[in-house]
Amino acid sequence: MLSLRGLASKSLLRPLTSCLSSVKAKSSLPDLPYDYNGLEPVISAEIMQLHHSKHHQTYVNNFNVAEEKLAEAVAKGDVSTIIGLQGALKFNGGGHVNHSIFWQNLCPKSQSGEPSSDLAAAISRDFGSLESLKEKLSTATVAVQGSGWGWLGYNKAAKKLQIATCPNQDPLEATTGLVPLFGIDVWEHAYYLQYKNVRPDYVKAIWEVANWADISARFAKANQ
Repeated sequence: MLSLRGLASKSLLRPLTSCLSSVKAKSSLPDLPYDYNGLEPVISAEIMQLHHSKHHQTYVNNFNVAEEKLAEAVAKGDVSTIIGLQGALKFNGGGHVNHSIFWQNLCPKSQSGEPSSDLAAAISRDFGSLESLKEKLSTATVAVQGSGWGWLGYNKAAKKLQIATCPNQDPLEATTGLVPLFGIDVWEHAYYLQYKNVRPDYVKAIWEVANWADISARFAKANQ
């Protein structure tokens, strides 16, 4: 007969086993949809190369290692190790998720465009104007203590746009339930080589390379 502890372990492992069995391949670094110098002069090619090929790649590598360890722990029924891996999975998995969105959220300045009519209407409804949205999101993002992200998200339950910030690499949707539409990375590696410690200048400038076609498509999907 299984002990209560054994039953609890099986209960914990069942969803993890199901999840892992559906994983077909390791995570990989996504290609950028533009060249490393594509966001200049707002973000330099040197920053983009380091940010993408070094920092994001490290999150991917560490996430894959954590997933391998998780699979081994699940196979062994090692609940203690499974619980101990949650921090590495959240940090590195979040880093991978956040950056994969971030690259798509940006585009060359000449292609930035404008919000779709539906998104523009939602912005007007929830913030008063696009300029008001920019001001409020920028203020919240600059105020992030240490490293983290500022986000424009969509609350599917309330059917409204919301601004949120997340520390470190905490992913927006898993942390708050908001669907991520536009994220601003304020880890120092995202801007320090160019903007030094003047975070507000970086946050102000990044709106010039906001990919409104991508942001609008994310809004349309979230609003279905």
